[in-house]
Amino acid sequence: MALMDFIKKQFIDIIQWTEEGDGTLAWRFPMRDMEIQNGGTLVVRESQMAIFVNEGQVADVFGPGTYKLTTQTLPVLTYLKNWDKLFESPFKSDVYFFSTRQQIDQKWGTPQPITIRDKDFGAVRLRAFGNYAFRIADPKLFHTEISGTRESYPVADLEGQLRGLVLQNISNAIAGSGLPFLDLAANQVMFADALTKELAPIFAKLGILVESLTVQNVSLPEELQKILDQKIGMGMVGNDMAKFMQYQTAQAIPKFAEGASNGGGVAGDAMGLGAGVALGQVLAQNLQQGLQGGGAAAQAAPAAAAAAVGVKPEDVMATLEKLGELKSKGILTQEEFDAKKAELLKKLV
Repeated sequence: MALMDFIKKQFIDIIQWTEEGDGTLAWRFPMRDMEIQNGGTLVVRESQMAIFVNEGQVADVFGPGTYKLTTQTLPVLTYLKNWDKLFESPFKSDVYFFSTRQQIDQKWGTPQPITIRDKDFGAVRLRAFGNYAFRIADPKLFHTEISGTRESYPVADLEGQLRGLVLQNISNAIAGSGLPFLDLAANQVMFADALTKELAPIFAKLGILVESLTVQNVSLPEELQKILDQKIGMGMVGNDMAKFMQYQTAQAIPKFAEGASNGGGVAGDAMGLGAGVALGQVLAQNLQQGLQGGGAAAQAAPAAAAAAVGVKPEDVMATLEKLGELKSKGILTQEEFDAKKAELLKKLV
């Protein structure tokens, strides 16, 4: 029986791994009914590393190159097997290969908005997404912590864990960068650097190196984005309330026309347009005068009252032009237009 077992055994002369495709991080050389020949050859290609494992204990680690397997090239295994100077016979050992190529275009993103503290807004909920690339840097650690004795270990089995680590550390990266949201969105490279710095020691515990990380987009949920747009609009007019009210009124005009097409009371809205412009200007003037101090506000009160009665000619003309457009589209009747025109012209007196 022992003779038959010996005949069935095959002696391995060359140990190597030719990767057939992408996505494999670790691969175990098939050793069933096989033993390694004394003086056999180990071939480790560029972008690979290999380790010998004796009875579950990691022995020697090999980088790229071609090695003749002797006691000199396997010092740790020689010690573990208590060999003297030479192999007495072929030996058995598990050999694992690891791909050290970059695993690129690994996606990450926030499935739900995450809440962070912000210098400008106090607290905001934001979304972000991008990609990253990693490689195996320490095959011994990766073997003991991740891949173990499996025949092969694909990238797909690890990507969920790595993506979770990225999302878990976004808040820490933002806090560490010290950037408010607006600067963060404008400087995505700095955000990516901060996140990479946060992830590096965590990935290193798994034997993995973060080669690169990109932040492709940082955004707010829709409802918060509308508030931010209003804040940006105020900044564009230099926080001038009068100009901002004019901007808001101009933004409302298309909504009036849209309401008319849906059968709404657009005639009343259009007729109130001129009064809305005048009212917005009066409110803006009153607010600006109030901010200048009590004395200035008292002096400006007659002017504000006068402004409430009269309207600037250019504002009346602009309003009449808008009303004329509404009339030409059939939204206003001739009688409604004439009535509003007379009302506006009286304000010039």
